[in-house]
Amino acid sequence: MKKFVTLFLGLVMVLSLSACSSQSPSTSAMPESSVPESSEAQSSRPESTAKTTETETGNTLVAFFSATGNTEEAANYIAEITGGDLFELEPSEPYTSEDLDWTNDNSRVSQEYSNEELRDVELVADTVENWDEYETVFIGYPIWWGVAAWPVNTFVDANDFSGKTVIPFCTSSSSGLGESGQLLANLAGTGDWQEGQRFSSSVSEEEVQEWLSGLNQ
Repeated sequence: MKKFVTLFLGLVMVLSLSACSSQSPSTSAMPESSVPESSEAQSSRPESTAKTTETETGNTLVAFFSATGNTEEAANYIAEITGGDLFELEPSEPYTSEDLDWTNDNSRVSQEYSNEELRDVELVADTVENWDEYETVFIGYPIWWGVAAWPVNTFVDANDFSGKTVIPFCTSSSSGLGESGQLLANLAGTGDWQEGQRFSSSVSEEEVQEWLSGLNQ
């Protein structure tokens, strides 16, 4: 009899433990929405939002040639603000500081200025991957003798800008944009070319932001 009672009590305890186990939800079954976000997950949320905005507004490319770094700085600001991709136009034969000495009649740029046949500057790459996916293309350059630095011509001449909005920008110490944008548009023959913008050699992010904000109005 005592043995039977012991077995009975043991069975009751086993059933009780099984019932408690079935009523307690496991961690793996917890809904994702109830799991606390880590700081890493929270910090990644703005990046996700930025990607969504970029997709909605279309892909943007910021192509630029920079001789001394000023145009590159402006290009970096534009890419950061718009979420665009950067594409540097690099001559196969890079310009040295001596090459860029426009006060020397025998320097490379002076010779190229005097003889337009020398302005056909070969680039390391004259087109970008997934070119057809870009809807807006910013093209940046320094001003040389009142026109866009001629390495940019190679890029413009090599690509079809049909269906794209093209926005030139330049940097200079004193010269204005002049006809540089229009001359590039004439060379391209395709694309919806917008009025460009000139920035000083000491371009600031605030200046670029103000200009870009005006484009969206």
